[in-house]
Amino acid sequence: MAEAKMTAVYTSPEYSRHFSAKLPQLPGDVKAQSVIQKTTYLSALRSGTMQIQADINAFLTERMEADKLPQGGGTGKAQEEKEEEMYGEEDPEADG
Repeated sequence: MAEAKMTAVYTSPEYSRHFSAKLPQLPGDVKAQSVIQKTTYLSALRSGTMQIQADINAFLTERMEADKLPQGGGTGKAQEEKEEEMYGEEDPEADG
C-alpha cells in the first residue's frame, strides 16, 4: 500500500517551514475499503495531526523565544517573570 502525506506550511516574512506526516493510502474504490483499513487510516490521520500540531507548537515557541532575545530588558526568564508579576500595572522603569 502506497503512503500519502498530510502537510502544513508556516510562512512569515522571515521564516517558512513545512511540516508533514505520513498517512496510509486508502483504496480508491470506496466499496473496496474495509472497516479495518478505514479505522487504520483515521487513527493515522489523528496521530499525524497531533504530531504536526506538536511540531508547529515547538517551532513557534522556539521562534517566540528567539524573538524575545534582541528586545533586551533583562534575561528572558527574569524579564518574563517580571512581566507576569506586573501584569496590568505600569512599569516606571520602562516608562522612563
